[in-house]
Amino acid sequence: MNAAVSREPRENVAYCPPPDELDNSTPQLKHLGGSKSDQWNLMLCNHVIRTAWYGRNPQPGKDLDDKRTAILAFLAGVNPSDTIEGMMAAQLFASHAAAIECYRRAMLADQSVEGRQMNLTLAAKLTRANAEQAAALSKYRGKGQQKVVVEHVHVYQGGQAIVGQVALGGSGKISEAQPHAIGYAERAPLRCEDKEQEREAVSVAGNA
Repeated sequence: MNAAVSREPRENVAYCPPPDELDNSTPQLKHLGGSKSDQWNLMLCNHVIRTAWYGRNPQPGKDLDDKRTAILAFLAGVNPSDTIEGMMAAQLFASHAAAIECYRRAMLADQSVEGRQMNLTLAAKLTRANAEQAAALSKYRGKGQQKVVVEHVHVYQGGQAIVGQVALGGSGKISEAQPHAIGYAERAPLRCEDKEQEREAVSVAGNA
């Protein structure tokens, strides 16, 4: 006799979402977390909200709700296009909030000299980290593309130069925008018609 198989959903089992190419759902919070999964987007929003300082005893109400809405407005302003950008946006706010909190503690009226110096030092480090995170996000969005503009061209004997805007793509290949090739044509050296003047020009003076 076969045992009956239970069809009841099991608890503590994570649902595996489909890949993007098979996911036809329309997320409502993608502009906040960058993912097609609103579970991820919501979790990221909660992570960011928890990094902010709301005072020692925050009270539920409009003021607290407005602060949380302002944090979500920051994420919407970054508008991450994927989950990596979503994480970077979250870290940007976290380092900003931590730096502001250190500055706030450094300026407390009863703060000691040592405490003020420590908080200002930490705030400076967090500010630099925030700037590096912003640069990393900008670089990631550019996908590593670089643009090189040629301003000075030197053509040597037997060589060839390309004048124009040269762009180095993410693949490392060089492409030219409206290039103009300049070739070097060899020509016979010019000689002086006056043999006597030529000898005077190349003679080396001895010691006086």
